[in-house]
Amino acid sequence: MTADGMMTPGCDPEELRSLFLFEKLTDDQLSRLCVEGRIESFESGQVFAEGDPASCLYVLIEGTLVTSRRIAGDDVEVGRTSQKGVYSGAYTAYLGDRVPQVYQNSMRVTEPSRFYVLGAECFAQIMDEWFPMAVHLLEGLFIGGQKTREAVSQRERLLALGSLTAGLTHELNNPAAAAVRATSSLRERVAGMRNKLKLIAGGRYERVGLEQIIELQQRAAEQVAKAPRLDPMETSDREDEVSDWLEDHGCHEGWLLAPVFVAGGIYTDWLDRVLDTVGVGMIEPALRWLNYTVETELLMNEIEDATTRISTLVGAAKQYSQLDRAPFQVVNVHELLSSTLLMLSSKLSGITIAKNYDKSLPKIPAYAGELNQVWTNLIDNAAQAMNGHGTLTVRTARDNDNVLVEIGDTGPGIPADIQKRIFEPFFTTKPVGEGTGLGLDIAWRIVVNKHHGDLRVASVPGDTRFQVRLPIQAPTHVEGT
Repeated sequence: MTADGMMTPGCDPEELRSLFLFEKLTDDQLSRLCVEGRIESFESGQVFAEGDPASCLYVLIEGTLVTSRRIAGDDVEVGRTSQKGVYSGAYTAYLGDRVPQVYQNSMRVTEPSRFYVLGAECFAQIMDEWFPMAVHLLEGLFIGGQKTREAVSQRERLLALGSLTAGLTHELNNPAAAAVRATSSLRERVAGMRNKLKLIAGGRYERVGLEQIIELQQRAAEQVAKAPRLDPMETSDREDEVSDWLEDHGCHEGWLLAPVFVAGGIYTDWLDRVLDTVGVGMIEPALRWLNYTVETELLMNEIEDATTRISTLVGAAKQYSQLDRAPFQVVNVHELLSSTLLMLSSKLSGITIAKNYDKSLPKIPAYAGELNQVWTNLIDNAAQAMNGHGTLTVRTARDNDNVLVEIGDTGPGIPADIQKRIFEPFFTTKPVGEGTGLGLDIAWRIVVNKHHGDLRVASVPGDTRFQVRLPIQAPTHVEGT
């Protein structure tokens, strides 16, 4: 604008009218734009930079502009156009301090280009004066949409937490119940052993005979520790053999003892050695005593397995939640993936899990808890796509200066016409009430905005792959979501 309030030289109201943004304005309004704004020419190069204070609105008159965002140290192009009237810069100035007034991306021109340039404060004032109703509607849409996204995002997190909690409770209940059952049975067996010990001690057995039984007890416990795993057919055959041996050697109801002996790895050849050691006169009490020993060892193994499983689940929950760790830390992505898979195990029932990990990958700086949310969203979507049947593939590899994590499934795939929209907020293909449309949007913002990484999808029927790339080196600054 000139000092006396005249139109800026070079600004033609009729040229502004040719831009779609201004085509419906009156002559007086176009004249004011020429007074308040200016026409500016730029040679090839940068016009403004992402993150700088948004001081001007730029409307393209002629030339070519390119917009880009800074991701993991690189300028990633997000738009390129030569269309007259396209605008960029301080286009949210009318919202004032309700949102950060900085440039959301960088803009450069690839050839000499002309723009209509209007100061941000003037643009905000004109919007308020000329379009008060529109401004209120836009404010409501922008701020309301932002609050809705936050509320639904929080709800999705709570739903995911509830689902994970239910799954974890189910997974914990099984080993806990097994430990309780084994403890109860162990108490009965120990009581039985005390009774048998009393009978043996009260019998007419020489000291040497008792020492032989105690020695056999120790050897039986050692045998249980190295008992082989048998398939059902082998187990049945072994039990028949042992049962027949016991019956042949006068052991009453030997079929009740046979399953315990077989489970402990004690077969007919082992029983032959017992017979050779104690003789025919002591064989039945010795075998029943050893049977109690073997069953006691098996029950203690079951309790150990159950409590180890509980400890593993608690450790996975601790790893998943990252409750005792700093938000931003150096992490092993394989540990994060494993804890997430364990937390989601109830949802993956019936699905084959194929892990293809590159163990040579370095640790990376990341927000571990939020990356676990990304894995949760991607794995949960894959499980739902396969509906309980198929193969979930989790692959890691190095991709130049990034760690690649790929989540693949064998579901029906994502139609090509919507693949570009799946990361949009509130976009969902699920029936009303079954999806918020924010799972992939949240994942995208965590990966791209917060970690300066990359998230993309490739999908055909039977082969859908979500690829997450995360920088190995920490970015110079870390953005919030």
